[in-house]
Amino acid sequence: MFSLDKLIRDNIKKLTPYSSARDEFSGEANVFLDANENSLGSPLSKWYNRYPDPHQQKVKEAVSKVKNVNTERIFLGNGSDECIDLLYRSFCNPGKDNVIICPPTYGMYEVSANINDVEVRKAPLLDNFQLDLVHLENLADANTKIIWICSPNNPTANSLNRQDIETVLNNFNGLVVVDEAYINFSKQQSFTRELDEYPNLVVLQTFSKAWGLAGLRLGLAFASTEILGVLNKVKPPYNISQPTQELALKALEEIGQVNDMIREIVDMREALAEVFQRVPTIEKVYPSDANFLLIKIANARQVYNFLLSKGIVVRDRSSVKLCEDCLRITVGTEQENTELVDALKEWVESLT
Repeated sequence: MFSLDKLIRDNIKKLTPYSSARDEFSGEANVFLDANENSLGSPLSKWYNRYPDPHQQKVKEAVSKVKNVNTERIFLGNGSDECIDLLYRSFCNPGKDNVIICPPTYGMYEVSANINDVEVRKAPLLDNFQLDLVHLENLADANTKIIWICSPNNPTANSLNRQDIETVLNNFNGLVVVDEAYINFSKQQSFTRELDEYPNLVVLQTFSKAWGLAGLRLGLAFASTEILGVLNKVKPPYNISQPTQELALKALEEIGQVNDMIREIVDMREALAEVFQRVPTIEKVYPSDANFLLIKIANARQVYNFLLSKGIVVRDRSSVKLCEDCLRITVGTEQENTELVDALKEWVESLT
């Protein structure tokens, strides 16, 4: 049976969280003399001299309406990377516990584990880029605290089989983190709908992709109130800046525009995939549920360097297991996609 209490690090259980000045009163006030702020203002705005809401309540309320998730089950991080790091610091004892990742996948799961001195065990995806459930089961032991699953996956772009993820959730007594950074570009349903069913489920999402706000650094974690209570205990008191909260609120009012952008990106993704399939040196265009395409192309590193000489930057994934001779290409604007295709045609012509 899943027991959150058994997962939490002992020092975190005993931790008395920092109580900020804004935590120590409730209600409305007009005069703030509690937080040692510069009361005269700032050169940028009369508001930025004040610390932001440490609980980001207005943003969570707006997210709740869009995502149909209760505010108590929403956590905001300084990018999803902060959420990832906080999960390690809350639940994984350095030098003792381990986590499982399923490469090829998002690199920060392993980097953050290494920073926190947590052992990483690897259950590589199968050749069809799906979970190897047998390998996962064999790797897990009493000290396995987290299994990381990215779906749609990066860099493979595919969604993982939902039933396989449910099997992991049903049979693993640690946390299962489903990273849905690219879910808006997929027809798959979000696992946020399953929060009541799985007490060990954590769902990550982000404002960086579909919302077009990578520069803000705003990530989301959805989980039980008990899990998020631990993260809120560990997080810095003011982890989301005032400008970020303000801009996120404005963006959340424009859900129609965001949905239009998502549809346009998906249409361009499909069109770009069709063009790639006609390029002679491209051996395979992998199916994509994300805002990028993974292609297998002859002499991928040379193609990467050629594109770079044309001022076009893509991601060379050739050194990644199962992605040999592969490039990861983000769907750009129509003009950028045209420049990319023209450059690839020029590369092919140079070979004749």
